[in-house]
Amino acid sequence: MQGTNSERKHFIELRPGIYQIYNIKPGSHVYLLKGTDKNVLIDSGIVSNYPVLKEYLSQIGLRPEDINLMILTHEHMDHAGAAGFFSKSAIIAAHRNAANKIELQDEFVTLQGVQEWRAGSIKVDLWLEDGNYIDIGNYQLLVIHTPGHSSGCICLYEPSQRALFSGDTVFSGGTLSNIGPSGNISDYMHSIRHLNTLRIDELYPGHGKISKEPEKDMNKALQYAMSLFEDSKLLFQALAARKQAPP
Repeated sequence: MQGTNSERKHFIELRPGIYQIYNIKPGSHVYLLKGTDKNVLIDSGIVSNYPVLKEYLSQIGLRPEDINLMILTHEHMDHAGAAGFFSKSAIIAAHRNAANKIELQDEFVTLQGVQEWRAGSIKVDLWLEDGNYIDIGNYQLLVIHTPGHSSGCICLYEPSQRALFSGDTVFSGGTLSNIGPSGNISDYMHSIRHLNTLRIDELYPGHGKISKEPEKDMNKALQYAMSLFEDSKLLFQALAARKQAPP
C-alpha cells in the first residue's frame, strides 16, 4: 500500500483486515485486526505518538473509539505508553505479570524512566494467562506466554493464518531483543523452543521487518540465546574465581 512520496502510507495490509502500522520511532509497530465482531489493536506505541497513530487509524477508516480491545505484548512503555488513550472505549489486556507492573507504574521495569516513553496511569482491565483464546469473529488469537525479554511477554498466534505476532520476543533474522529488568535468558530459550513447535508462515514482530522464514529465524534466535547463556556462565565463573583468588 505505497503511494507517492507525498501520499506515502505508513501502514500495510498484511492479510485481509490485518494491518501493520509502522513503528514511529522510538515506539513499536502497532497491529490492527479488523474483526467481524471486534476491532483489536496489538500494542499502542509510546504516549507521544498517539496523535500520529490516531491519524493512521483514520486513513484506514477507524476512529480510536472503534477499537474494542487492545492487547499489550508486554509492559515496556515503547509498546504500551499510549494505551490509556483507548481506555474509555476499549478493554485493555495484558499478561498478568505485565498488568501488575503497568498498574503499579513500576518505572524500573516498565522503562517509564525513559523520558519520551513516560506515560500516566494505565488500567489493565483483562489480565491474560497462557492459553487464553480470543475470538473476534473472522480471526482468533491464542495467547502464548513467552517470558525472557520481560516476565510479562506474550505472543499472539492466529492458527488459520499461521501468523505470529511476536512483540519483542523474536525478530526477523533471529535478532534477539535485550533482556529487560524482569527478564532472563533461560526463560528466553524456553520461550523460543516453545514457539518453534508451532506451524508459522509469517512472523510479525514489534520492531523491524516481517519474517517470511520464521522457523529459520527462530533457530537463529535460539542459537544466539544459547551463545549468550554460555558467555554469561563464563563471565560469572571468572568473577567467582577472581573473588576466591588470594590477595
